[in-house]
Amino acid sequence: MASRLPPKAQSPALLPRRSPLLQALSQAFPQAFPEAFLVSTGVVALGEIGDKTQLLALMLAARWRRPWTIVCGILVATLLNHALAGAVGAAVAAWLAPQWLRWIVGLSFLGMAAWMLVPDEAGELDGGAGRLGVFGTTALCFFLAEMGDKTQIATVALAARYAELAAVVAGSTLGLMLANVPVVFLGEKASRRLPLRLVHASAAAVFVVLGLLTLLGWPGLS
Repeated sequence: MASRLPPKAQSPALLPRRSPLLQALSQAFPQAFPEAFLVSTGVVALGEIGDKTQLLALMLAARWRRPWTIVCGILVATLLNHALAGAVGAAVAAWLAPQWLRWIVGLSFLGMAAWMLVPDEAGELDGGAGRLGVFGTTALCFFLAEMGDKTQIATVALAARYAELAAVVAGSTLGLMLANVPVVFLGEKASRRLPLRLVHASAAAVFVVLGLLTLLGWPGLS
């Protein structure tokens, strides 16, 4: 709301000062940050359920029974992998003209919707243990398993769509952790109780909506 005081009354000495913390938060978290963060968290969490990396988390937890070490390894691997994927998406967005970017990102979202309906199998994993310890083996296995995976490709597409790279990486990492941490701690019983087809269909529906809105040039999504 505009001030009712005359201009001469609004001297810098009389204006309220914003704390350094608020200034730092306003710069670090722009207005579109929540949208990019929440969308990335939601679609990655839904897409990760039943994914091969979730099966890998289950296998590692059953083998070593050191959940906190495994969770830390998953977190480090996911941050590195999704930061790389986000950088690729941001580079694509900077290189392509806006009209081409809109079509590529929109069609990528639709392609991700179809891919979400394809189930992963445990046999896709290379489950060998190395000599790196529980943390190192978990981080290495997860980093390699995420290469070319649905959630990594989704992160690339989301980073190309949203300018807030940190929000996309943070959201996609949180989404993957939300899907995998319960599996590590609760095991197979927790994952089996989830209706995988419904979860994957929900993730596919989100990508369809994002793809169509992007292709149609919906305000804020193009």
